Amino acid sequence: MDDELDTLPKIGAPATRALHDAGYRSLRDLAGVPPAELGKLHGVGPKALRILDEALKRNGLVA
Repeated sequence: MDDELDTLPKIGAPATRALHDAGYRSLRDLAGVPPAELGKLHGVGPKALRILDEALKRNGLVA
């Protein structure tokens, strides 16, 4: 298993809590989730979205 795919990148505590509360526990869980949907979560801002997008692209989980 790839550790990076099984965890969330370091995006800050509020964003991590928001993702966990929404049921997203790993980078794999975020594959195919529209950024606009993630951006609606309280605590997930532009910086967190950028970091998540970069991690998803780096791991081939988004085009």
